Amino acid sequence: MAMLWTRFKRNIYLIHRWTGIAACGLMALWFVSGVVMLFVGYPKLMPAQRLARLPVLAAAGCCIPVSQALLRAGASAAPREITLTSIAGSPYYRLRQGDGRYVVVDAVAGVPGQPVGEQRAMLAARAFIPGAAARYLGPVDEDRWTHAASLNPHRPLHRIQMGDAARTLLYISSSTGEPVMAAPLRQRAWNYVGAWLHWLYMFRDRPADPGWSWIVIGLSGAGVITALTGTLAGLWRWRFGSPYKSGSRSPYREGWLRWHHLSGLVFAAIVCAWIFSGLMSMNPLGIFSPKGQRPDLAAYQGGTPGTARLALEAPEALAMLESAGFHAREIEWRVLGGMPYLLARDAANQTRLILRDAAGPAVRAQWPDSVLLEAAPRLINAAITSQRRLLRYDSYYYRRSAASMYGAAERRLPALRVSFDDPDKTWAYLDPYTGDLELSSSHSQRAGRWLFNFLHSWDLPPMLRAELARHAALILLSLGGLVLSISGIRIGYMRLRAWAAKALRKAGAFPR
Repeated sequence: MAMLWTRFKRNIYLIHRWTGIAACGLMALWFVSGVVMLFVGYPKLMPAQRLARLPVLAAAGCCIPVSQALLRAGASAAPREITLTSIAGSPYYRLRQGDGRYVVVDAVAGVPGQPVGEQRAMLAARAFIPGAAARYLGPVDEDRWTHAASLNPHRPLHRIQMGDAARTLLYISSSTGEPVMAAPLRQRAWNYVGAWLHWLYMFRDRPADPGWSWIVIGLSGAGVITALTGTLAGLWRWRFGSPYKSGSRSPYREGWLRWHHLSGLVFAAIVCAWIFSGLMSMNPLGIFSPKGQRPDLAAYQGGTPGTARLALEAPEALAMLESAGFHAREIEWRVLGGMPYLLARDAANQTRLILRDAAGPAVRAQWPDSVLLEAAPRLINAAITSQRRLLRYDSYYYRRSAASMYGAAERRLPALRVSFDDPDKTWAYLDPYTGDLELSSSHSQRAGRWLFNFLHSWDLPPMLRAELARHAALILLSLGGLVLSISGIRIGYMRLRAWAAKALRKAGAFPR
């Protein structure tokens, strides 16, 4: 038994020694890039940022009826989305077909939008950033800033370099002619040592890339092995009883080995947690994916705006909103529980609803909870076990900063949380401001929330509210992990150099 234990410990030391030579370099990059990501996120066009650049939709001179827009679009099937917005400064209906494709129709002239080429893309760019010079860089299907699957209906994308103070790189949809991504120079530059480096995007070449996924999973798995074996080795080397002859409880008196041993003991737990949670972020083998039925959004809506619309045309709707003091930049035709309605958004992405009640169409701030609860059972074919109106964020429904990968999620309060008795124990979070299912969470997804999001980002709502303290703690711990990694890199370099010298001596390359 003693021999087996000795052999086991020896193998742990060897595994840590040789996996650590490569893993420490990768972990050092992860610690540095993780700190950058606290403050600079991956490029994205935030909803409020996009809406703020659109002109106010004016009731005067706008617009042709929706039914005419559908006819002139030549749609083969009723669209599932209808939005009145502005493209290059002019009002347009944007229609999304059942197959996901977009069609646009001039909301004043009633002319279907033509294919978006260089000229229309440049007009859209100049309208988005007025007064700035614009240089057309050509179309691209995907590059390092446009991996998001949400951009798929807009590909190929027109790239335009703007001459504004931020040196913004704009991406214009070839389907609609709208800006769909904005990447300022500073954000792009920091991302090379931030998110782009952290997620190893140099190995990714398309939105769904299994090769890249398995590279990240494999490297993260190796990092976990290195961290765990290093933790065991560090604990075994530490004298918890009597110290070594030197008086120290570490066998390493000075130098890089001592720094590595001591920093490993102090920061082992957080390093293990971060590397493991990074592995969990990739959802290996789909362990956090819902196992049962997904929420049925079509049943929840009970219709599409292509077939069920509020009997109110755009000019009347805009006049009602203006009378209520709301300056709409976009209007969406929606259906909830079979009831058609309008959803308007202003420059700050604040919303208003136009609902039909007993007295006719009226502007409202929110849906009544009773309407949401009446539609909610359509989401999941199971009994509702509980319902709760959230006035504060809980551990699963919360808002993140713009730098976060979840920064574009609206996550308003109050929200309505509905729990179902399905095999996945699904929770649905409904937004009364829009009527949307803002978030659904199965039992396995909630487990993933703790094993990835919490361990990796410390993103419980109380922690997010104490942003300064959270950032300070994460930076301090990252610096500790960096010391551990750099000392490991140095030790690995010295070991490889000694190993190479020994091999050369054996080969007779130079005398002893």
